[in-house]
Amino acid sequence: MEIKPFENKVWLSSPTMHGSEKKWVDEAIQTNWVSTVGENINEAERLICKKVGCKNAVALSSGTAALHLAIKLAGERLYGKPYVGHGTLEGQRVFASDITFDATVNPIGYEGGETVFIDTEYETWNMDPIALEKAFEIYPDIRLVVVAHLYGTPGKMDEIRAVCDKHHALIIEDAAESLGASYRGRQTGILGDYNVVSFNGNKIITGSSGGMLLTEDGEAAKKARKWSTQSRENAAWYQHEEMGYNYRMSNIIAGVVRGQVPYLEEHIAQKKEIYKRYKEGLKDLPIKMNPYNEEDSEPNFWLSCMIVDKNAMCKQVRGEQDALYFSEPGKSCPTEILEAIAAINAEGRPIWKPMHMQPIYRMNGFITRNGTGRGRSDAYIDRDIMDDVGMDIFHRGLCLPSDNKMTPEQQDIIIEVIHQCFN
Repeated sequence: MEIKPFENKVWLSSPTMHGSEKKWVDEAIQTNWVSTVGENINEAERLICKKVGCKNAVALSSGTAALHLAIKLAGERLYGKPYVGHGTLEGQRVFASDITFDATVNPIGYEGGETVFIDTEYETWNMDPIALEKAFEIYPDIRLVVVAHLYGTPGKMDEIRAVCDKHHALIIEDAAESLGASYRGRQTGILGDYNVVSFNGNKIITGSSGGMLLTEDGEAAKKARKWSTQSRENAAWYQHEEMGYNYRMSNIIAGVVRGQVPYLEEHIAQKKEIYKRYKEGLKDLPIKMNPYNEEDSEPNFWLSCMIVDKNAMCKQVRGEQDALYFSEPGKSCPTEILEAIAAINAEGRPIWKPMHMQPIYRMNGFITRNGTGRGRSDAYIDRDIMDDVGMDIFHRGLCLPSDNKMTPEQQDIIIEVIHQCFN
């Protein structure tokens, strides 16, 4: 059956505006509060604290800025104030999630640290607590762990916390993709020692950009606010005694966030229905949806993803920027499926390429649950692809169109296109 392309593109996950955002943006413009102070900022921080259940929120220009300040706070707490021009993690290693966007780990480098990547587990596609324990055996002096929740599904935070507490390590929780998700009755964004959410344009709610640092520590929030405004001291002139950054959120961006927050649960419900329709519509194919443990967590279903069964994979080879595949009857692969989806004017994406596979981080440590991977310094240990869970998920997985404005009829067509890939 020939399927015609959609007249209007179906996006992976685009912003969904409701009209109330304009009210707060207009108010900021009419009252001339368009800089990095104003009522929208105050209210957006209050609303997020109320939703998530934290005491303090610091509105910032991006989730990356929030991660940077979270890492700086943790580094100063662990290792003390650095010399001017030096990072708080100078000469230190940090454990971090392997399957994630590089914004999760780049701020470790901003602060002079070196990242050691922890492999993924199949049950949630997040950091493997067993691999984390193995990593502490290899690097017993590490005291900081950065955990990301992939595609809106919480990781095994109680197990990760137990490992970190055993080794006296702090946790930074990157909840950029998981705002509104919960783990054992608690919202993500309060499960670490310092926590981060994002309002980037494709997130579950958006400000077009922006992010927040969330913390129970009022002094830490105060310090982050100071750093975010170029570390200006309380003087009549511009007085600076430590390194600062231009990281504060604008009152206009905060107006969009303020207008979006009331729709968080509605967006999550829409995303969950998309996930359920994919799961039902693809149940007869040799694939599985991105997993979660229903007893432990309730994702925000930001992106619906799938992974092709090993025995149903056609041959696929990926280079640094290109991919090839060989079509086989009854089999398919992410590259073929993504091309078929793109051909009908819909947007899918590969799974995040694991950080340990990225050219910029290929010499960094990488630890799997079997203790294999790349060990100390640049010492390599042979490993099979099946021991490298992150590589395997990247090889066999893809993100499906998950826009909450996609109609059921459009999703049915996408499902049919995927079926055709296996015929």
